[in-house]
Amino acid sequence: MTTATGTFAPRPGAAPLPRMIRAQAALETRMLLRNGEQLLLTVIIPTLLLVLFSAVRIIDTGAGKPVDFLAPGVLGLAVLSTAFTGQAIATGFERRYGVLKRLAASPLPRWGLMTAKTCAVLVTEVLQIALLTAVALALGWSPHGNPLSVVLLLLLGTAAFSGLGLLMAGTLKAEATLAAANLVFLLLLVGGGVIVPMDKFPAAAQQVLQFLPISALSDGLREVLQHGAGLPLADLGILAVWAVLGLGAAAKFFRWE
Repeated sequence: MTTATGTFAPRPGAAPLPRMIRAQAALETRMLLRNGEQLLLTVIIPTLLLVLFSAVRIIDTGAGKPVDFLAPGVLGLAVLSTAFTGQAIATGFERRYGVLKRLAASPLPRWGLMTAKTCAVLVTEVLQIALLTAVALALGWSPHGNPLSVVLLLLLGTAAFSGLGLLMAGTLKAEATLAAANLVFLLLLVGGGVIVPMDKFPAAAQQVLQFLPISALSDGLREVLQHGAGLPLADLGILAVWAVLGLGAAAKFFRWE
């Protein structure tokens, strides 16, 4: 078999886009799961909080079993830790070390890289939610409500926190991102209705805190899973606004190097 001068068999070129995104998403997922610090943040801390506050009544969570109040909030915390804190820190250091600059020069388009990162976040969240759900059920959790509403809340929450995490990683230095992301995580853990019921805060503070994305996600999940509500439109609306603003700002201001 002969080929014309200047041709190659097989013909060289970039792989199909879906295959490139799948390969990058698989790599991003492995990197997330191999990172001990992120594993602590995304899996171990939410699990310990769920077990500790369910077993010991440190905080008054109202009538009923503590786990019924805590489990939805901890699921929201899992989304926050992965989509925002973990992604912001990892992406910030990738940007600092020039990883993003080199990936941007590959055949994988920049939006494809962001898609792969989002897929890795979603895979990690599925593993988190499966583990936390199993732990909560073992502690006596009795969830209610429509699973589709839960999925919608989790997806919008992921979009909102991903946008904010990428915005932080793409505009601040890596060290500043590390400090700021962990600080925000702690502040939202305390003031976002995850562990401490929102009615424990002063009325004036509640008027502000209820519009935070973690508050909307926690309250929405609690309305569905604890109280059996249908579709918490107000909480979904807040998350949708944060998602649009966060992703839009990240797309506009993200610097690749």
